[in-house]
Amino acid sequence: MLANCPTWPEEFAKRYRAAGFWSGVTLGEMLRERAARYKDRIAITDGDTQWSYAELDRRADRLAAGFHKAGIKKMDRVIVQLPNIAEFFEVCFALFRLGALPVFALPLHRSSEITYFAEFTEAVAYVIPDVHSGFDYRQLARNVQSKVSTLQHVIVVGAAEEFVALEDLHIEPNEQPFEVNASEVAFLQLSGGSTGLPKLIPRTHDDYMYSIEGSVGICRLDENSVYLAALPVAHNFPLSSPGTLGTLFAGGRVVLVPRPSPDDAFPVIEKERVTITALVPPLALIWLEAAASHRYDLSSLQVLQVGGAKFSAEAARRVRIELGCTLQQVFGMAEGLVNYTRLDDPEEIIVNTQGRPISAQDEIRVVDELDRDVTPGQEGQLLTRGPYTIRGYYKADAHNAQAFTPDGFYRTGDVVKVTEQGYLVVEGRVKDQINRGGDKVAAEEVENHLLAHPAVHDVAVVSMPDEFLGERTCAFVIPREEAPTPAALKTFLQERGLASYKIPDRMEFIDSFPQTGVGKVNKKALREAIIQNLQTISRARK
Repeated sequence: MLANCPTWPEEFAKRYRAAGFWSGVTLGEMLRERAARYKDRIAITDGDTQWSYAELDRRADRLAAGFHKAGIKKMDRVIVQLPNIAEFFEVCFALFRLGALPVFALPLHRSSEITYFAEFTEAVAYVIPDVHSGFDYRQLARNVQSKVSTLQHVIVVGAAEEFVALEDLHIEPNEQPFEVNASEVAFLQLSGGSTGLPKLIPRTHDDYMYSIEGSVGICRLDENSVYLAALPVAHNFPLSSPGTLGTLFAGGRVVLVPRPSPDDAFPVIEKERVTITALVPPLALIWLEAAASHRYDLSSLQVLQVGGAKFSAEAARRVRIELGCTLQQVFGMAEGLVNYTRLDDPEEIIVNTQGRPISAQDEIRVVDELDRDVTPGQEGQLLTRGPYTIRGYYKADAHNAQAFTPDGFYRTGDVVKVTEQGYLVVEGRVKDQINRGGDKVAAEEVENHLLAHPAVHDVAVVSMPDEFLGERTCAFVIPREEAPTPAALKTFLQERGLASYKIPDRMEFIDSFPQTGVGKVNKKALREAIIQNLQTISRARK
């Protein structure tokens, strides 16, 4: 087991194995079995590239052998920062086979985040595209490698320049397979992060396979399913809920698009006869608006999943009418628990709730500030534990003591209520985190970057309501003397390598912060002030 990874107590592990929840099958073995069963059926479609199950399996084997020959070993951490391209899957399955651990970064991450991931995990390798969406990842790699001594290998999909080309690592594998146990960590995912930079989530083969299999059953995927991966594939939602891995488990076909816009996705849905896809609420709204004027045949689309943030009931009602498919609300977290509305649920449940857990083994508690269970139907803080919800973050003992109860329940940070039928209704967040259209922004991380500016005395970052994204970010800044311009602060953050979605949408300059009774910054008052300001502006425009 990877060091510094809390895991399930043995009594729970025995129970989950005895009940068959943990099957002992690794992710690499899952692909091997599916390749033997489905062989020449297409597994991955990426534009004109099509890989069968057998081809994907063969490429994963060859690449695992190449990684091993290059010196990448079992339990080595490898940062994988790839867009929605077929190579993402051969890289992941090769690392799963080898027992090395992908650290899933997102295409929007820049030097601040990638340097942190590399240093914190002591990563030995970094897998990137050459250029994507106009950004040269090789220059980013040079910057990170100059700061992180453990980062020995930079592997590039495309023109490698001084680095190693991914395609050059393909070699014939040895007969002896690598030894990987399903109880071991398979990869590290990123938490949304409520304080500072993201925590790292250790997922085992056993627990992730259980989540995948349960999701496939609930979402009714089979060999005829065609899943469109429109969201970034490294996100937990399009990876496993049921996502791309669930589609491969079911023997279906994964279709990749570089961007989730209607212009990119709609023609692919028509051409590939896509049956299911997943979006975050802001993108779902864009699709709904575009549906009225599009010229493409979307009749193959049976299910639109929406998750990552709460989807308003008003918008939810439009899905069946305007897209002609069933809406499935998905509420989950990379730490584990996933909830789905069921495909045969009444419309009122689909529209007004965020679903119920995958299985009865998902233990749910809704508690008040003192961890006392609230009355059913009342709002409270969501706690959970189960066979695919982690017991602690990687290398985060102090944070784990706060994020988990002594008996192993994970404090999700969500405020929910549970209906009589066991469905969750999400009401908000406890943690100091902004959910910007599904992208999680930790206020503390942005504050720390802004405090590095010489003209900033203090700063508080809060959420402000937004009709389109749900929430946007507003930074309240106390300047030292002469206030910098908002444009100057945004440029400063860009130059520090902060991801674009984390840069505040609005800057407000003030002389002092309101305080709570114990002398802390009263962020609730700041949020109320920005809401009042926005309402005043709105009335003035009318």
